[in-house]
Amino acid sequence: MNRLIGRLLRQHISVAQLTGFFLANLFGMVIILLGIQFYRDVTPMFTGGDSFMKGEYVIVSKKISTLSSFAKKSNTFSATDIEEIKEQTFTKSVGGFTPTLFNVSAGISMPEAGVQLSTAMFFESVPDEFVDIDLSKWQFDPNSGTIPIIIPRNYLNLYNFGFAQSRNLPKISEGIMGLIQMDIRLRGSGGQREGFKGNIVGFSNRLNTILVPQSFMDWANSKFASGIKAEPARLIIEVNNPADSTIAQFFYDKGYETEDNKLDAGKTTYFLRLIVGIVLGIGIIITILSFYMLMLSIFLLLQKNTTKLESLLLIGYSPKQVSFPYQALTSVLSVLVLVIAIFLVVLARGYYLELLSSLSGAESSGIWFTILIGMVVSLMVAAINIWVIRRKVNAIWRVKE
Repeated sequence: MNRLIGRLLRQHISVAQLTGFFLANLFGMVIILLGIQFYRDVTPMFTGGDSFMKGEYVIVSKKISTLSSFAKKSNTFSATDIEEIKEQTFTKSVGGFTPTLFNVSAGISMPEAGVQLSTAMFFESVPDEFVDIDLSKWQFDPNSGTIPIIIPRNYLNLYNFGFAQSRNLPKISEGIMGLIQMDIRLRGSGGQREGFKGNIVGFSNRLNTILVPQSFMDWANSKFASGIKAEPARLIIEVNNPADSTIAQFFYDKGYETEDNKLDAGKTTYFLRLIVGIVLGIGIIITILSFYMLMLSIFLLLQKNTTKLESLLLIGYSPKQVSFPYQALTSVLSVLVLVIAIFLVVLARGYYLELLSSLSGAESSGIWFTILIGMVVSLMVAAINIWVIRRKVNAIWRVKE
């Protein structure tokens, strides 16, 4: 019976109007999904594998001049300096790098490979809110005997392409390095000694330091440094907008230095987000316009079929039964739009991924998140269409009653 009702009500359907809606909706959906997927794929090129660190931050230190070196002038940041930075409009939060105030040495032993390395080293820590990894892996328990560590990626490169190559030793990948536990030895000024295992949980292209949890640093400094307070010589600052010109001007006026062109990298990421936001905005506008095109088509169709709808309602058909053919039509169109849009995004992604892989070795993101977004948008459009059609049919039924 529903099939007969559908045939009756589809007599006045305009194929041209539905085709226009379909193409406009498809164009808008492709722009939205491709914009999201492109941003997710290209972002690793700028983060450089530092997914554990927040993107919009800069690291600053005070300039070390020849005069200050001879005069033994402190280059640490005072509480007043930190408070002044916090008061700036571009600042979201500020954290200090806490250094070790005791001696640290580390070794790696791989007897089967003939590798035995040992060296003096240092640790630094930042507040946990600046480390964007699973904090359950970034905690220190003195009873566990293990210290989580993040090291600069160039340390591994120095070993692989310098030390290992010159001595014919096997090269070590990041995956293997993460499985190797380092022997960490701590020695305080009072002769206290203690040994731990170091577990490498991440590699950094952006931080030229060996990072450990703040909980470990607080515990170790209190135990091995006789309660001496550690003054930060470097600060990590999370900023609202890396492209803000007042940031560079403030640092210049105060004589502060930033590390590794952090502001330039931040500006690049900011403008990437801005461009992607504009593209997504255009896609959303096109999708909304196509939705209104469909609504206009449905309203015109319902208006043309008002007499038939009234007759069907009067002879006993419910508003739900009368609405179903139109609801099914719009739902099928929404599903077709989603399927074809995903296919086109996958096709386009295959072309640009080859270019991205040649520019950067960073791994691209998966496509499942984008598919999920597409499904959510498609379900929203279909749900609104179903509600509007049912509301229109109910209005006709109420008027007739």
